[in-house]
Amino acid sequence: QRLAEKPCSSSSEEEEEEEDDDDVEDGRLGKRGTILQSTLTAYTNHMGDVSELERTRRCLNEVFQSGAITCLICIASVKRTQAVWSCVGCYCIFHIPCIQKWAKDSIFLVSSVTDEDFGKKEHPWPCPKCRYEYSPQQTPCRYYCYCGKEVDPAPDPWLLPHSCGQVCDREFKPPCGHRCLLLCHPGPCPPCPKMVSVSCLCGKAAPVPRRCSNKGWNCGKTCSRTLPCRIHTCTHTCHAGVCEPCPRVSVQKCVCGRSSAQRQCASPLWHCDQACGRPLPCGNHTCERVCHAGACGECPRAGNRTCPCGKSKCALPCTADVPTCGDTCDKKLDCGLHSCSMRCHKGPCETCRQAVTKQCRCERHTKRMPCHKEYLCDSKCNKTRSCNRHPCKRKCCPGNCPPCDLSCGRMLGCRNHKCPSVCHPGSCYPCPEVVQVKCACGSTSLSVPCGREKSTKPPRCKELCRNPPSCHHPSRERHRCHFGTCPVCKQVCQLPLPGCTHLCPAPCHDQVLLKSNQRAPLAGPWEQPAAPAFECKALPCPPCQVPIPTACLGEHEVSPVQCHARGPFSCGRPCGRTLTCSNHSCSLECHSVTPDPKIPKTEAGKECEHCEESCSKPRPSGCPHPCTLPCHRGNCPPCTQMIRQRCHCKITNLYIECLKLTAADEEARKLLTSCKNQCPKQLRCGHRCKELCHAGDCVENCSQRVKVKCPCKRIKKEFSCSRAQQEENLVLCDDICKKLQRKYAEAELEAFEKRQKGKRKKNRRNTEVEAEEGAWLKYRKYLLVPVCGILLAVGAFYLLQSSGSEFRTISRRNFL
Repeated sequence: QRLAEKPCSSSSEEEEEEEDDDDVEDGRLGKRGTILQSTLTAYTNHMGDVSELERTRRCLNEVFQSGAITCLICIASVKRTQAVWSCVGCYCIFHIPCIQKWAKDSIFLVSSVTDEDFGKKEHPWPCPKCRYEYSPQQTPCRYYCYCGKEVDPAPDPWLLPHSCGQVCDREFKPPCGHRCLLLCHPGPCPPCPKMVSVSCLCGKAAPVPRRCSNKGWNCGKTCSRTLPCRIHTCTHTCHAGVCEPCPRVSVQKCVCGRSSAQRQCASPLWHCDQACGRPLPCGNHTCERVCHAGACGECPRAGNRTCPCGKSKCALPCTADVPTCGDTCDKKLDCGLHSCSMRCHKGPCETCRQAVTKQCRCERHTKRMPCHKEYLCDSKCNKTRSCNRHPCKRKCCPGNCPPCDLSCGRMLGCRNHKCPSVCHPGSCYPCPEVVQVKCACGSTSLSVPCGREKSTKPPRCKELCRNPPSCHHPSRERHRCHFGTCPVCKQVCQLPLPGCTHLCPAPCHDQVLLKSNQRAPLAGPWEQPAAPAFECKALPCPPCQVPIPTACLGEHEVSPVQCHARGPFSCGRPCGRTLTCSNHSCSLECHSVTPDPKIPKTEAGKECEHCEESCSKPRPSGCPHPCTLPCHRGNCPPCTQMIRQRCHCKITNLYIECLKLTAADEEARKLLTSCKNQCPKQLRCGHRCKELCHAGDCVENCSQRVKVKCPCKRIKKEFSCSRAQQEENLVLCDDICKKLQRKYAEAELEAFEKRQKGKRKKNRRNTEVEAEEGAWLKYRKYLLVPVCGILLAVGAFYLLQSSGSEFRTISRRNFL
């Protein structure tokens, strides 16, 4: 079936099999891709990309196209088993027998134009396409591969046709010192991929690595080379070659220096229109030369001069004219045969008027006429021109007939056009026209010589088919460009089904072939019944089979039901809608409920039952009282009954609302059960608890103020009771207490000594009065330190002020 759908072609069976092997499907390389990849491997491995191989790749692709390579001489396909020759100028491929005959005929026609050099001079022969000239020695006689290394290369199905499979190794054009890295290939070699270090065009930048084929690069800096005017520099960016002429304008003097004008700096030398006018050395004449440089030279009338005919000489001053000699002029006239018969005269001689017998150019007739006139007869030339087709017909032709200027007009080998060249001998050049063989959509084309378009197989197109769809779909299924009718649409119908919003899932049925029931009646038993006729019809869409999730009357479950058979049903379960009490549900069997937009679907409707039970909602934690309302919606009302509760100190009975007691947290409950009186409990210290009625044990942190004395009982201080119990030695004796104790001890000692000695004579007691230190002596060190600091700061400030004023004075003097 695939082969039957392919377009017809005149190519051989071998070529068709090769084309079939070259298919590329699903992104995989076929035979053609494998050969191309192996041919370009050396180049891609060295360069990394194939962006510069477009021209070479195009030539390689044409080698694989059936009928793409055509011999322009015989207008026939070039097969892989035939010996070929390739032109070095245009890379066009010809059969070797065809090009040999072409070269032989071209040399013969050129050499036979003139009989005098026939066989004595070597004449080149041109390429039939690009007119590149070859010498007779370059006429091909052997079959070589593209690179010229192998003679008679054997056809290999896994190599390019007419290729040896070796590295090309030809020099690049223009020569760069490197050689081609591709395998033996047709067409031009790609650009050189080698990396070389080259400087920029102006030579200022440091060398950088560049591709050899693209080694000329611009550094972007200004050239700045001195221009020929030797005044300005080049303002162009980095460039190659000689700088452009200076574009600026300046005032420049002429060569003689008399005139000045604004001119381009690139042309400093110019001549004005004035005569020199300077006096010559003779002193009698002036220089008549126009604006010149250097000395004027001698007077042109000085020295020995001759008469006009040149026979006599005389020496005369430059102010005198040379007279005529009176002899015959005898100068040769313009005809070159006769002399001037006039006397010596000034100026040019007259035309020759002597009567002579002249012969015409074709040497057929003679006539007596003046010598200065040319004689042309009226006879027409009967010779054939160089084209060997048309007569000359020129009057009085000397024998060298001009080339034929008529159009050739002969039918070319393509059988479509006539030769547009000037009429010529021999065979006409091949038709220069190129015809595009296109695919069905026209996006892929193949260039073939004119005359081969009918026998060339259209190229395979990788584009998608662009034919408009014949069904209701906006586009066809994705398939390749092809000739003929498109395949039957296999897309999903996707039309909206009647009675629902679903789309038809069946394959497209707009163009279905059906057997026609209309048959023509038979004229008699001798007639055979005709073959059944088929016609394209659009079938209706089938019933919708989409399973639709359908809910029961009470919307308890959703069951899949075919779309065309869906409807309401009862599932048999209890209704389950929440009654108005919001505590119980409807126990009736699944039934329909009239929808009300104000009521949610989960709540009972008019058709549901009504709740008649008492309230069964759980009471708040700690509330022992039941709800007094019937079954109702929402929360129960707060409990307002009073609960009797003893306070923490167990002295007073409190009456508290049940709601407050049950809703309170731990801290609030403690406050509610407190009588707000002082706690009657006694602490271990013996004092009464200062806190209000509270729960739990009293805090042993007595804040009662107590007096604490020092060991000698002289000093008394107040402290909290808890601190007095926890800490010892809160109040210690000071120095006074120690002095008093010492005095008491001394007094007791004296008394003891007196008792031991007995009575004695009273002596005057010397009491030592201890003078207490004054306030100044006691706090002097605390007063002297800050006063000294202040005095030091004031002194430092005045020193800084004086040094700053001196510095400003010195700087002002230096500035002035």
